[in-house]
Amino acid sequence: MSFDNLNLIYPLQRALTEEGYTTPTPIQELSIPHLLDGRDMIGIAQTGTGKTAAFILPILQNMSASHKTVKPRSPRVLVLAPTRELAAQIGDSFATYGKYTRYKHTVVFGGVGQTPQVRALSKGVDCLVATPGRLLDLIQQGHIRLSSVEYFVLDEADRMLDMGFLNDVNKIVDMLPKKRQSLFFSATMSPEISALARKMLSNPAQVEVTPQATTVERIEQFIFFVDSDNKNELLLHLLRGKHLDCVLVFTRTKHRANKVTEMLNKNNINAGAIHGSKSQTHRTKTLQNFKSGQLRVLVATDIAARGIDIEDISHVINYDLPNIPESYVHRIGRTARAGAEGTAYSFCAADERDFLREIEKLTDMEIEVAEHNYHSEKAKNATGDAAKPAPKQQRGRTGSAGPKRGRGKKGESKGGRSSSSSSNKDSKNKGGRSENANRGQAKSTSKKNSGRNSGRGSGKPKNSQ
Repeated sequence: MSFDNLNLIYPLQRALTEEGYTTPTPIQELSIPHLLDGRDMIGIAQTGTGKTAAFILPILQNMSASHKTVKPRSPRVLVLAPTRELAAQIGDSFATYGKYTRYKHTVVFGGVGQTPQVRALSKGVDCLVATPGRLLDLIQQGHIRLSSVEYFVLDEADRMLDMGFLNDVNKIVDMLPKKRQSLFFSATMSPEISALARKMLSNPAQVEVTPQATTVERIEQFIFFVDSDNKNELLLHLLRGKHLDCVLVFTRTKHRANKVTEMLNKNNINAGAIHGSKSQTHRTKTLQNFKSGQLRVLVATDIAARGIDIEDISHVINYDLPNIPESYVHRIGRTARAGAEGTAYSFCAADERDFLREIEKLTDMEIEVAEHNYHSEKAKNATGDAAKPAPKQQRGRTGSAGPKRGRGKKGESKGGRSSSSSSNKDSKNKGGRSENANRGQAKSTSKKNSGRNSGRGSGKPKNSQ
C-alpha cells in the first residue's frame, strides 16, 4: 500500500512526497478511506502511530470539494488538544501537509499573550487548533464562533480527561453544529471515554491499530530497584554512559523536575526542565534547545508524556514511576519513534512498588530487572498494600553483569483492524501532587528514525555491576 492508493489529491501527494512519505502507517491506511467518505470515526491508537496525518489529510481533501470563503472568527475545522506542545505540533502538521492548499490555520493556547491569536482569528482561518481553556476564553470574549465548524477532532481524549478537561470539552461540544464530521482519538477506552464518544459521534467507524495499553515493541525496558536517596547517583551513573545521547527524564512533580535539572547541571550535564509552571516561552525555547542538541537531557512531568515528537530520543528514564499506570505507556512512547529503536529505564523505590505492579498488570508484561551498583533489595521486595496484586516473577538474575537484551513482553499483537460501530489550564498543581492527578479527575481515565548517535548500541547500561 502506498499513498497513491488512497486517492489523495495532488497538492497533498506533493507535500507528502517532499517530506519523504510514501507508505501510510496502519492508522492512516485504515482511517483515511472512512474519513474521505465523511464517516465519523473512533481511532484507538498510541502516540507516534501517525494519527495526526490520518485526520489532517482527509479533512483538507474534503474541504477542497467545497470552495468557501473564510469568515473572520469562524473556522471550518476545530482540533482540540490537551497540551500546548501537542497543539503546536498539530499546527505544524497542518502547515506541512497543507502547504500546497489555500487553507489557513492558527493555533491558540494559554501561557502566552492572546493578541497575536486574536489578530489571526480576525483575519479568518479555515483550521483552528486549540487547547480547551484558551478556546473557551476567546469564545467568551467574542473572538471565536463555532457555528461554522464542519470538522471536529478531539485528539488524545484520554489525556484530556486525565487533565481535568471533561467539563470544558462537554461545553465545547454543546456549542458545535449538529451537522458535522467528528473524529475521536484516544489511546485507551475507559467507560468515561466511551460515554464521551457516544455523545460526540454518529454511527462511527472504529479503527484500532494496537491493543490498548500495549508498549512499543522496539523499546527495551528495564527496572532499577533503588532507594529514593540513591536516585540521583544512579541517574548520574547512567548518564555518564556515552550511549545515552538524547535523554528524556520523567518526574512526578514539578518541584522534583526542577531539583533534578539543577543537580544535573551542577554535574556538568546540560539539562532543562518543562512543566506546567514554566511559561510557554520557556517551554518552547527549552524544547528547541533539546531538539537541536544544546541540551542532552530534558526533565519533564507528565505534561510532556504526549505532545513531544522528537525523532531521536534514545532513552526515556522514569526517575519516578507514574502513579497512573497508563502514563507509563505514553512516557516510554517518546522513544522508538517512527520505526527507530529505543530504551526505557525506570527507577523503583520501596514506596513505588505498587505502582510497578499496576504497570505490569496493565501492560501484561514483566519488566526485566537490571542489577546495578545502587540496587535495593528493600525496594525489590516491598510488599505494599496487601489488597494490591501480588508481584509477578521477575526475570532478572541477581549478580548478573547487567540486563539481558530483550523486552520481557507477553503476547503483543501487531497490525490493525477496522470495524464499524453505531487560558489553557495545562496541569496546574500545588505542592508535591502529581500533574497527572490534576484537578481531581478520575485517574482511571489516563492512559522518524534512529537516534542521533548510531553508535549507542543496544541501549544497555554500561558497567552497571
